[in-house]
Amino acid sequence: MTVGELINRLSELDRDAAARLAFNPFFPMAHRIADVVTATDETGRPVVFLADGQQLGHLPPAVAVRLTWQEPTTAPPRTRRRAARPSGGDR
Repeated sequence: MTVGELINRLSELDRDAAARLAFNPFFPMAHRIADVVTATDETGRPVVFLADGQQLGHLPPAVAVRLTWQEPTTAPPRTRRRAARPSGGDR
């Protein structure tokens, strides 16, 4: 589903309805949106659900940070690895 298709679908719905999409913040992955479904919550208020489609891969780290699912991190500086010691019978 494209953004345009999503906008077209959402423009038909109640603008005051809550929009919800649930994913695991501990293993954030990117997914396609398969469908838009309306319902009501426990209090009778309208709610819009975006249905999970196909998994695309890992969520970009910058997106997880913006969602506050992850702390901003900086990769450690790269250093040269030491050569492995040869293993043998000498101790």
